Amino acid sequence: MSMVRYGVIGCGMMGCEHIQNINLLPHGQVVAVQDPVRDLAVSAAKLAGGAQVCDTLEALLAVQDLDALVIVSPNDCHVPQLRQIAATRTLPILCEKPLFTAPEDEVFLRDFAASYGAPVWVAMEYRYMPPIALLRDEAQEATGGIAMLSIREHRFPFLPKVGAWNRFNSRSGGTLVEKCCHFFDLMRLILRDEPVRVMASAGQAVNHKDETYDGRAPDIWDNGYVILDFAGGARAMLELCMFAEGSRYQEEISAMGPAGKIEARVPGPGRFWPVHLGDAPVPQVIVSPRVPKGPRLIEVPVDPTLLAAGDHNGSTYYQHERFNAVVRGEGRPEVTLADGIAAVRIGLAAQESAATGRAVAI
Repeated sequence: MSMVRYGVIGCGMMGCEHIQNINLLPHGQVVAVQDPVRDLAVSAAKLAGGAQVCDTLEALLAVQDLDALVIVSPNDCHVPQLRQIAATRTLPILCEKPLFTAPEDEVFLRDFAASYGAPVWVAMEYRYMPPIALLRDEAQEATGGIAMLSIREHRFPFLPKVGAWNRFNSRSGGTLVEKCCHFFDLMRLILRDEPVRVMASAGQAVNHKDETYDGRAPDIWDNGYVILDFAGGARAMLELCMFAEGSRYQEEISAMGPAGKIEARVPGPGRFWPVHLGDAPVPQVIVSPRVPKGPRLIEVPVDPTLLAAGDHNGSTYYQHERFNAVVRGEGRPEVTLADGIAAVRIGLAAQESAATGRAVAI
C-alpha cells in the first residue's frame, strides 16, 4: 500500500490537528471527514485538500476508498462509534483518548479487543513528545531503577468545545480521566509496571465558575493531586493545575532512583507563548547523577514544521508516522486497547478517590 486514505470522525480543534499532521505524511491522505456540525466538517475538508464531507458516520463508512479511521469526537462518543464501526466495516482505527468514560463500557471494549479484525491504536500523544521520549529511553540508566516518578502539569484551562462537552463530568469522564489518562499511561510506560492503589484530592477552585450551559453550571475539576502505589514498589505522583498558563514549562516529569534523577521539561503550545517574551522555550532533559554531582542539560528542539501542525510538541506527527506504518503492514500498534483501558481505569479510580476521600484499590 503506497498511500493510506483516512476518514476522520470529528472535526474540531483536535480533529484539525490530526488532519494537519496526516497532511505531512508521505503516505497519508484524508479523503473523507464527518462531524455533526457541518461548518466544522466543511472547514476540515478544505484543510485536508478537498476531502469528501459526510453528514453521518454511516455515510463516512460507506466511502469505498478508505484504508483507516481516526476518531476525534467528544469522549462519550467513542464507544458508540466503535460499536457502529465494528458492526459495519473492519478498518484500522486510531482512537483519541480517553478510550471510554464510564466503567460499564470496559466489558464491551474487552470483547471488541478480542474480536475486532484490524489494528486499533489509542492516541496517547504525550508518549511521543521528544523530551519525554528521551527521558523514557534514558530513565533506567540515569536513575539506576526508578523508585519515584513525579509528573507536574501547569497549564491553561479547558478550551471552549462544541456543546461545552468538556465542561461536564458526565460527558468527559471527569478531569482525571479526560486530561490525566495521558499521565497515567506515561506512568505505566516509564515504570513498566501496574498500579495497585490510587489516592487523590481534586476539585474546582478557579475555572468555569461563572459559566452556565442550558441552566447547568460546569462541574469539571481544574486542579488535583494523585498518588499511585505500583506493584513493584515504586511510587508516582501527578500534580495538575489548570490555571497556571503563565508557566515557562507546561509539563515537568522527574524520575528518581538510587543512581540519580532525570527530568523532562516540555513547553506548552507555541501559539500561547507571549510574542513580547521572544522565542518560546526549548524542551529540555536534565540528567542529575548523585555521584559525581553535576547536572547535565540537554536541549531537545522540535522541528518547527511539526510545532506549527499542532499543540503537542510534535508528538501527533510521530504518532501518526507509526500508525501509518502499521496500516501499511509494518509493525503493530504501540498503544493498544489494553493500554487505553488501563489508563482510563486509573483515571476513574482517581475520580472516585477524590470524590470519596478514600484510597481506591485497582
